[in-house]
Amino acid sequence: MKTYKYPLKPEWEDILRRPVKDMTSLFSTVEEILTDIKQRGDTALRKYTTKFDKVEISSFEVSENEIEEAVKIVSPQLKSAIDLAADNIQKFHESQLINHKTIETQPGVCCWQKSVPVEKIGLYIPGGNAPLFSTVLMLAIPAKIAGCREIVLCTPPGKDGNINPVILYAAYLTGVTRIFKLGGIQAIGAMAYGTESVPKVYKILGPGNQYVTAAKQIVSRNDAAIDMPAGPSEVAVMADETANPAFVASDLLSQAEHGVDSQVILVTNHEKLIAEVQKELNIQLNDLSKKHIALRSLENSRVILLKETQDMIDLINAYAPEHLIISMENADKISDQIINAGSVFIGNYTPESAGDYASGTNHTLPTNGHAKAYNGINLDSFLKKITFQKITTEGLKNIGPAIELMADAEELSAHRNAVSIRLKSLSKK
Repeated sequence: MKTYKYPLKPEWEDILRRPVKDMTSLFSTVEEILTDIKQRGDTALRKYTTKFDKVEISSFEVSENEIEEAVKIVSPQLKSAIDLAADNIQKFHESQLINHKTIETQPGVCCWQKSVPVEKIGLYIPGGNAPLFSTVLMLAIPAKIAGCREIVLCTPPGKDGNINPVILYAAYLTGVTRIFKLGGIQAIGAMAYGTESVPKVYKILGPGNQYVTAAKQIVSRNDAAIDMPAGPSEVAVMADETANPAFVASDLLSQAEHGVDSQVILVTNHEKLIAEVQKELNIQLNDLSKKHIALRSLENSRVILLKETQDMIDLINAYAPEHLIISMENADKISDQIINAGSVFIGNYTPESAGDYASGTNHTLPTNGHAKAYNGINLDSFLKKITFQKITTEGLKNIGPAIELMADAEELSAHRNAVSIRLKSLSKK
């Protein structure tokens, strides 16, 4: 990790720059594959599954028998852990249900809003470096609470042509309606366009690599809504002299092991902590199964030493991290000043891993600075809002003249007439 001591504010943007890849040729490749899937359906899906996943699939949909067998394979201990996490995620997302009120904006003019579930949802669950069964919980549980009628899940098959049993157990537990052995671009294309085997959905959610991200962005132009722009995972840690160096190092590594293009940032006002954290990183790295990935990620990562707490807060808000851990004396007070972050973890005993798995909050979050404008997945991600209004004759008399004047000012005479004709009919009664 490269260290910067007391950089000036004009230097922050360059220091905080994320690893960038040239996506020009990638988008062109992805668009070609998507077009092929749109035109040839299942035939194209088989071609790209063989090419990219190195396996031939005769039937993409997971059968009831495969799900039943998977449920038997998962250990009781892991099932209990998943059940606990699912219960907490359920509680947190149920708390987001809103009772909408009817508002009388003027006498005789009533307006209200209703939350309606998106009927057909597509979930993408990565299965490359690790089978992310926790993401099934994070996406399917709020989709079920929202009342989505169809919940379609796509995840890459292994070399044996099967899906990891834990992913299937999580899908079974959360009420996913259909599961398909499809990964990467072909999964996104299948859900966006629909094929002989895979139904078209209205919205696609879930993380993925750069190819999945590009595919989601392309299909979002005309064919299916998506959750948010996404990029490599990242974490920032704010720490002072009260932080535990071993805890800080473990938090940095928990994100660094996600991928070689992940980025971790340590921001501190305590110079001694830097060497202590580096020492812990070296110790803990040796115990990691994905040490080679974490080491590559640390090459993209930064340690930034600043004098003032306010400077630390300003830098974090400029960076807008996906995950932010605050290991500082006044962590609660500092957290109130954070305005740009996907999810915030407060205090020495709140690891980012808790949010990834079992605390109840959602771990599907905006990356690459998008936390400045986007929030993570929540119940509203699976709902759409429809507004309603009902106007009585009294109400139309109250607001009609204003509508006529405004329509005239915009030179939209038909708009004016839609009100005027009604008002005239009332004056004859």
